[in-house]
Amino acid sequence: MPVLKWRKSSYSEASGNACVEIAGSGDLVAVRDSKHPELPSTTMGREAWAHFTDALGKGLLS
Repeated sequence: MPVLKWRKSSYSEASGNACVEIAGSGDLVAVRDSKHPELPSTTMGREAWAHFTDALGKGLLS
């Protein structure tokens, strides 16, 4: 995967307790914990990311 430009997800808490960063490259989306960027990130396809964020928005995940 090329060098990624990380940005804080709109799904992160404003208080900073649950900070998630995302970066996109082609057909992939990478997700990482912004408090520990040295740890491995999780990568998924854009379709899987769309299903995940849709489920979050509908309150299907807790």
